[in-house]
Amino acid sequence: MKNLFVAFVFLVGLSSCSTSTIYIVRHADRLDKSEDSPLSTVGFARAQALKDSLQFKRIDSVFVTQYRRTRQTADPLMSAKNLNAVVYPPHPTTVIVNRLQRLKGKNALVVGHSDTILEIAKGLGTTPTKTKIESTDYDNLLIVTLKRGLFINSKTLQEKRFGVETN
Repeated sequence: MKNLFVAFVFLVGLSSCSTSTIYIVRHADRLDKSEDSPLSTVGFARAQALKDSLQFKRIDSVFVTQYRRTRQTADPLMSAKNLNAVVYPPHPTTVIVNRLQRLKGKNALVVGHSDTILEIAKGLGTTPTKTKIESTDYDNLLIVTLKRGLFINSKTLQEKRFGVETN
């Protein structure tokens, strides 16, 4: 009976172990400064580059805000992976952070804005090296890995760049 109990505890503990990877990007280059600006030609190329960077990653969910440019940034990857977007409000960032923290063993792409992507990464327990995303800065890819288990609860951040050069 004791061995059965130990096996049960072990299996319950093992089932609570998970790793989730969250890919966080700002929307690609916008056409203009209008509130619901679409992507520019360079933005569409960057969205394709994002797909090229992530198409072989196991991504289960895609989160975008209500703005056209976030969806257009995610569209090539969603088409390649046959995924639909989940719309989230850009503010407060705690809404998307809480949703992402509930992903157990699932991976997601989050497309946000210059004033939200660093806050999302911080909300997930990491410390980005940048303190601000400039209005002309569209190529940051923040990769947050959340490992949860009986004896492990770690959060790591990789900061990368992706896309087309605009210089």
